[in-house]
Amino acid sequence: MQSMVQPGSQAEQVGRLVLAVAVVIFLPSLPFGTYLIYPFAILTTWFHEMGHGLMAIAMGQEFDRLMIYADGSGVAESRLDMDVSRFTRAMIAAGGPLGPVLAGSGLIVASAHQRLWRPVLWGTAGVIFASVIIYVRSPVGYAVLPLVAAAVSLIAWKASDGVARFTLQFLGILGAMSMLRDFNYLFTEEAVIGGERILSDTGAIEAALVLPHWVWAAAILVISAVSVGASLRYALSDKRRIRIVPKRPANVLQFKRSPRDKR
Repeated sequence: MQSMVQPGSQAEQVGRLVLAVAVVIFLPSLPFGTYLIYPFAILTTWFHEMGHGLMAIAMGQEFDRLMIYADGSGVAESRLDMDVSRFTRAMIAAGGPLGPVLAGSGLIVASAHQRLWRPVLWGTAGVIFASVIIYVRSPVGYAVLPLVAAAVSLIAWKASDGVARFTLQFLGILGAMSMLRDFNYLFTEEAVIGGERILSDTGAIEAALVLPHWVWAAAILVISAVSVGASLRYALSDKRRIRIVPKRPANVLQFKRSPRDKR
């Protein structure tokens, strides 16, 4: 007997994404919700700081270490050449706020393809584990990030397709909506992180490229909105309705008969 392939409806796909958005937005308001969302707040900070670090590497500089503090703030420390250009400095600063959004958009796009669900979850967990070994140098990072990576690995290994897909969407929405969490920070020229007052990301871009920090904040929000909107449109396209193929039990035999075999 052959299993039938059932296409996921558009309403179901929208519903799952809406549920992921609702969890991200409303979970902190529930009793103990702040504690439940805490590991994911740390993960969002990890996305942000890794954005700085990976952009530094992409621009030919060195990424030294990543610090995450108990209040959810963080710092990515990079070593820059003495003659590094203003453009390079600005790009490294912009990598932080854009990093989570671009990563989240990529996860949302991946959720549109069933064959990518588990590989992308495995890959996400692997990158988190690797970053803890190579870059993370703070107690909070050591304590929280391996647990998040282990949970993602367990879901990729054991969870049903529906749970795997929802996890991918949840992580994507979490990263994509970081622009709302960082809204005030984007429009702040300076911030206190780890007890030290430093330039914010947009403040650093202003120092490198002259224009006021709020101009760069607005530009980052526009880029973020376009990226998230495009990824959601892709994932919810009628042409890409998810078709979940049930796994055939190992002890079930399938027989096929050609039309000419009929008597």
